[in-house]
Amino acid sequence: MTGEGHGGFPTLYEAPRIVRLSPNLYAACFALMKLMPARFMLEQAEADGRLRPGGHVVESTSGTLGLALAMLAAVRGYRLTLVSTSSLVDASFRCRLELLGATFIVTEDREGSGDQRGRLARLRTILDEDPQAYWPCQYDNPDNLLAYARLAEHVATTIGRVNCLIGCVGSGGSLCGTARFLRDLFPDLAVIAVDTHHSVLFGHPPARRLLRGLGNTILPGNLHHEMIDDVHWVGALPAFAAARSLNRRHAFYMGPTSGAATLVARWHARRNPDAVTVVILPDEGHRYRDTVYNDDWLATLEGWPPPPRDDPVRLTRIEPAGEGEWTTLHWARRSLRSLRATGFDPTP
Repeated sequence: MTGEGHGGFPTLYEAPRIVRLSPNLYAACFALMKLMPARFMLEQAEADGRLRPGGHVVESTSGTLGLALAMLAAVRGYRLTLVSTSSLVDASFRCRLELLGATFIVTEDREGSGDQRGRLARLRTILDEDPQAYWPCQYDNPDNLLAYARLAEHVATTIGRVNCLIGCVGSGGSLCGTARFLRDLFPDLAVIAVDTHHSVLFGHPPARRLLRGLGNTILPGNLHHEMIDDVHWVGALPAFAAARSLNRRHAFYMGPTSGAATLVARWHARRNPDAVTVVILPDEGHRYRDTVYNDDWLATLEGWPPPPRDDPVRLTRIEPAGEGEWTTLHWARRSLRSLRATGFDPTP
């Protein structure tokens, strides 16, 4: 399972399909993107002695990184403990992880925002009890960023010159890591981040979020705001609609983060027909068959279906919106601190 596959990607972590969505728009379409950084972080930890054979791995995760770690732990014989929260993990997904051998610890999240701080506090108690355990710490671990050198190489080799890279942001690893290496090849590369409302990554105050797989309640060290040209905040409803459209038009059964990224990428590609745009689609939609791909569940959501939108609302300041909204702000490679210092601070 761990032999080399096409393009130097081990078979358990296959390279994404590079697919053409329109004449100037390409998608890097993954089955499970987080296998790439999970594998790299574990192998680096093994190499320098932070993780021993048969060791204990612990991580805070609500989604696909946990699945990636569980798959690797099963194959390589690690003991794995995952910390998540009640608002993020459904029973079927938890069952899948536990069948792979993971131990699951769930914290209570009454506000529904993800309770990242509570999860990290619980994780640190585990590390206190087992100091030999290895914590990948995806949010701040530079190996998360470095893992995406392979994706950048694959994109450049397959497509050639790239003018714009678009991707969702959670830990910051995939977008900032891929962009870092692509900018070495193409210095004028534009980088567009896709977030969701009430995520703190680009200055929103934290609150309950319906759209998962992107956004955060803490600021990760792997998110480098100074690399970002523009930010789009996509609500759950347009993201769900875009994911279903991607499936209907191209037969790509992807998750809602991929829907959000594709919505933004199609818009940018239409506006820039002479530029080559690449969008990162991080995972397939099987986890969402009872929600995003379930008409009965969608019918319970206020505002579903959302009206078709060709363009986002352009903002002049950081400003949260509702689950049916799509907004954008020209970030201009500035730090979050500098934006706040010049009056772009959200209302407390």
